[in-house]
This record gives sequence, C-alpha cells and structure tokens, in this order.
Amino acid sequence: MQDLVSGIALGSTYVLLAIGLSMIYGILRIIHVAHAGVYVIGAWAGYLVWRSTGSLLLAVIAGAVAGAVAGVAVLQLVYRPMLDKPRYVPLIASVGVFILVADLMAKPWLLGPNPHQMNVKPPLPALRVGDIGVSGTALFVVLTAALLLVMLWLVFSRTQVGLRWQAIAADRELAGASGIDVNRAVLSNFAFGSALAGAAGVAYAAYTGSVFATMGDVPSYKAFVVVVLGGLGNVWGTVVAGFGLALLETLLIANFGYLLPRDALAFIVLILVLMVRPRGLFGRAVA
Repeated sequence: MQDLVSGIALGSTYVLLAIGLSMIYGILRIIHVAHAGVYVIGAWAGYLVWRSTGSLLLAVIAGAVAGAVAGVAVLQLVYRPMLDKPRYVPLIASVGVFILVADLMAKPWLLGPNPHQMNVKPPLPALRVGDIGVSGTALFVVLTAALLLVMLWLVFSRTQVGLRWQAIAADRELAGASGIDVNRAVLSNFAFGSALAGAAGVAYAAYTGSVFATMGDVPSYKAFVVVVLGGLGNVWGTVVAGFGLALLETLLIANFGYLLPRDALAFIVLILVLMVRPRGLFGRAVA
C-alpha cells in the first residue's frame, strides 16, 4: 500500500506532463518533443518564485503561467509557419527547440550545469494510516493533479472552448467551415496543455527536491510512451496510462528490485502493449 501511494504521487507528475502532449497532438497532429522543454521552463520559473516567496502554491501557478507563455511562443514562432508542411518537419524543429532550451538552461545565468535543491516546506500536513504514510509534499502533488484534471474535464465537457477543441481534433477543415476560429482554438489548446507541463515541472521538482537543466531529458520520452500507451490524442486514455505506468514501475521495483533501469521498463511495457494493441490501450484519435 505504501508503494501504491508513492506510485500515485509519481503518476500525477507523469499525467500532468503527458496529458498536455496528448492534447496538442490531438488538435495539431504534431509530436511535440519541445513539450519537455516547456516542462523545464515551468520548473525553473516555479523554482525562482519558491526561492523568493517560500510558497509552493505560488510556484506551481508561476510554473503554469511560464509554461503557457513558452508553449504559445513555440507555437507562434516555430510551428505556425510549418502547419502545412509534412509532419516530420515540425517534429525535427521540435527536437531542435528542446535541445536549445536544455542548452540555454545550462547557462550560468539561468539554471547552470548543477542541480539546485528545492527542499520545500510541506504545504499540507503529512497523513498516516497505520503503516502507510503520505508526506505533505506528495499529498500536495496528488491534490494539484486531481484539481487540474477536474478543471480539464470541466473545460472539455462544459465549455464552448472544449467543444471547439474536440471538433477541431475530429476534423479541422470541417470545424473551420462551421464557423469555428481554428487559430484561436489551437492557441488556447496549446496554452492550456503547456500550462499543465509547466505545473508538472514544478510538481516533479518539489516531489524529488531538485531542479536542473536536463530534467526534461527522461520526461521527453516518458511522456511520449504514456501518450502512445493511452492512444495518440486520447486525453483520458493518457490519464489512465500515466498512472498505470507509474504504479507498474513502482510496484515492480519494490518487489523485484532494479533488475533493469527504471526508465527502461516504460519501453518494455510499450513494446508489449503495441504488439497486442498497435493503436494503444484505448485507441488513438483519427489522423
């Protein structure tokens, strides 16, 4: 049960990062590798705010805002001129943006080459039921993820913005012909998904206690694995896959040790699932 709790906390960070990636793929059909760079920018902004204020809540908000701004900048400056190009063109550009962000973050005037400790004061009291304990930081991460997922569900199911996103994901040309402002909808989708990535960066930094320039390297492919497992463009499938992968990693390591590197398990699971269900566990969005 203790390992289950740890897996849920870790899965919350996986989900927040991967769900934004799934949203962006669903509406633009772009493999947005630079999403992991947005994650690092959000973590950096959150770290600066936390260091100045000591508030983890303000740090998460700052990370979300920084992530949204960075994501919109990538959309407008990099992807917008490439939307009519073959899909590999924005993919290559996205990889370049991710490498650029990592290199810039390693500069001494930003994060620098060394990790920064982010030993946050637990914003919530720790919980203990019998032998099962949950730290205040882990509880905050889980509750933050839950709140953002509820907010996302409300946006998707109860607002015109969410309905426009779904219409564009189903058929962009038909949505535009129906009077939907496609550019504005894509912009809002990108901003929301990127805000989730920025918040995920802060949550992961708080959970692990450190921020560093290359912290997006592993999440860049871990999020991709989660999105493919859930079904490309399937937002709620991504949620299930994110929590499922984190729980599987945690429970396997707790019971069998490090027979393989933890991050290798994600690809083993991906290969096994795709051998049985090439469209992912819940099916992908129609391309």
